Amino acid sequence: MTDHTARPTRAHRRPPGGRRRTALGTLAGLVLIALIAGTGLALDRTDTAPGTRRTSAAALPFDLPSPHVLRDSPHLVFAHYFPPYPLSLDNQPAEDDYYARNYLTPRGEQGRHASYGGLLRDRPLPVPPADGDWQLANLEREVRTARDAGLDGFTVDILSLTGVNRERVGLLLQAAHRVDPGFRIVLMPDMASLHTDPGTLADQLALLAASPSAYRLADGRLVVSPFKAEAQDPAWWSQVMARLRDHGIATALVPVFLDFRANAERFAPISHAFSSWGNRSYTRQNNVPGDIRLAHSLGKKWMQAVSVQDARPDQGVYDEAGNTATLRSTWNHAISDGADWVQLTTWNDYSEGSQFAPSLHNGHTYLDISSYYLTRFKTGTWPRIVRDTVYVTSRVQFTDTGAASLQPQLMRPRPGTAPPRDQVELLTFLTAPATVAARVGTTPHTYRAPVGVHAQHLPLDSGRTEVVVRRAGGTVAAVTTRFPVRRTVTVQDLQYYAVSSRR
Repeated sequence: MTDHTARPTRAHRRPPGGRRRTALGTLAGLVLIALIAGTGLALDRTDTAPGTRRTSAAALPFDLPSPHVLRDSPHLVFAHYFPPYPLSLDNQPAEDDYYARNYLTPRGEQGRHASYGGLLRDRPLPVPPADGDWQLANLEREVRTARDAGLDGFTVDILSLTGVNRERVGLLLQAAHRVDPGFRIVLMPDMASLHTDPGTLADQLALLAASPSAYRLADGRLVVSPFKAEAQDPAWWSQVMARLRDHGIATALVPVFLDFRANAERFAPISHAFSSWGNRSYTRQNNVPGDIRLAHSLGKKWMQAVSVQDARPDQGVYDEAGNTATLRSTWNHAISDGADWVQLTTWNDYSEGSQFAPSLHNGHTYLDISSYYLTRFKTGTWPRIVRDTVYVTSRVQFTDTGAASLQPQLMRPRPGTAPPRDQVELLTFLTAPATVAARVGTTPHTYRAPVGVHAQHLPLDSGRTEVVVRRAGGTVAAVTTRFPVRRTVTVQDLQYYAVSSRR
């Protein structure tokens, strides 16, 4: 059964010109200062020249192949970039910026998000204010981060044809070219948001296609990958492609469907490849092998959705991701079922809680884990583990929390998702077997972990989780979660938080 997970249209929320401060906004900023201080995630105050690599080898449990090796692969990995949530919205210090004052507090934006406890539960890893063209500089930073994790590029969500989100799409193309001319930007018209005609859309795509970073195939065709492509029929898309031909642009259409099976055959004559937005629960991936077989039987490539999790306070729904089970399952399907491309869904849609990008609550963990699977997907060989590493994921509250004092409307599990669970996961990458000692709250646990990659699940408990990995009498890895688990909460937050022993 093809998944029909909906993805909402989101109107842009432009920060106002002024910097009006509220008491609650200031409090949120003070809390954020404390959280940043307690995470060990220092604000990055350095920059790196284009063409250099920023990721320290010691940050990963394996040695990431060189960009030349990874880009020599026919298998491509993109991440879905969502323009409303760049690294900064107003170039202010993190403790008092727009995220802190308006998105992370229930009373932000004049209380418009009060019923669901605030728009967001996490935010991009804070960056300091910058001089000059700070928006471009921050986008360049994001391109470097993605490139250094092994990604080939971004699929950029085109939410509108005018306004600030459209401007960010143009800036992202510029940033990619400045940082790395080989980093590719796939144009993705969002048909859940765009209400336009074929000619107008084609004319705007032609303007964006003038950038050398707009992704083209080796034969010169511009890759256009509309989200919810079935919102318009193939004849409508044929008009878009014809208008692009008038601009001298041949098109490789890669539609992303919410319902792939219902649309595959009718879109096949005009498509280069297919994709589905996918599902965010590890128990609902059984359709993937059949989807890929169908795409290949129609002579099309397949772009597989790989995801971490999904929690949407404003829609009152969340998926049970099972710690990293969804992440590992979706990657393994892409590898074993023969996907041609991968789309990480998403890089930075914090309103859906689906972010891979480095964030305040997750650091680089989900991106680092993905680099391991990405290496296998691109090279055909699992990378050798050379540094003992442990990743810990857990929620910071229990799924049966029946009340949140500042949130009247709670999220519920999405129908059909995996059963909600309260567990801590210890995901170890070990060079040899070792003993793992963990304390979850006040409860101790000890077990023997094997060489390689291993996931161990322990019951969630209040407080922090401490993990120490020992071998031959010495400690080879250790980590403590940054955020404690609490029974009583003010807002509901059912995202999985993550921490790495190597960052």
